[in-house]
Amino acid sequence: MSLLIVKPDTVVAWHRAGFRCYWRWRSRRRSGRRPVTKEVRDLIRRLAAENAGWGALRIHAELLKLGFSISERTVARYLSRVHRRGNPGRFWLAFLENHREAIVALDFFTVPTIRFGLLYVLVIIEHGRRRILHFNILSHPTAEWVIHQLREAFPDIGKYRFAILDHDSKFSAEVLDFLRCIGLKPKRTSIQAPWQNGVADRWIGTCRRELLDHVIALNESHLHRLIREYIAYYHEDRTHDALRKRKLRTRGLSNSNRRTRHKSLLRFGSVDCIIATSGARPRSRDQAFLSNRSHRHSGAESRSDIQ
Repeated sequence: MSLLIVKPDTVVAWHRAGFRCYWRWRSRRRSGRRPVTKEVRDLIRRLAAENAGWGALRIHAELLKLGFSISERTVARYLSRVHRRGNPGRFWLAFLENHREAIVALDFFTVPTIRFGLLYVLVIIEHGRRRILHFNILSHPTAEWVIHQLREAFPDIGKYRFAILDHDSKFSAEVLDFLRCIGLKPKRTSIQAPWQNGVADRWIGTCRRELLDHVIALNESHLHRLIREYIAYYHEDRTHDALRKRKLRTRGLSNSNRRTRHKSLLRFGSVDCIIATSGARPRSRDQAFLSNRSHRHSGAESRSDIQ
């Protein structure tokens, strides 16, 4: 029996390939869907041409009233091939820019486990400082579970007024009603338009590239610990282009100090530089007073122990 030595990246690649083969076999097509007739396709194009402000949601509702049985996703797929008047994306970008400080975004992403299972990760992020407000993991999330996470994320609504989310079935009508009750106005993105929830989508991509592409999740608790540590690194040490290459939380160290030493810690496949001073960091009067007081207190305790 021979021993084969491989790199960790090879093991991760084998696991990803096995995961794709397993779920390709599980989701193989057993029967085809009914084709969309030419009458319905022409009607979708006509409604889109005559009503420039209508999206897939409104056109789908009109088709249902006319008696056509068709899904909203199918309508969105045909709308992507229709040339629309104006630029609908410009209005959405203006909304994001004008209300940046009052917007939070919700999104799910999946992580495969070592036994070819799926874990769903819910992320709630604010647009203003790109700060993660809340996250949690579950193998089979429901609308009730999402509402419970929203209660934990928003004990006090504060400055937030809008919540961006997609058409995931877990964001049901009960979730939308709860958001309205706590003072958040839900804003659904268009179908097959992840750019409209770009802040959450970019954070998920960053988390995958810097963490999840280098590890295999064993179970829910293991993945929760990894993402919790990564969020701490994301908030305290990582620089952000959207913040002019600054950190979310500054350490307040002096850049002009030549006696500063730098220590590197390896985190999740990337190097995080932690600055450690060697006693030359300038301190305020309050810090010096507290430091001297603690030294005197510890010295008094040591003398009392000797006596």
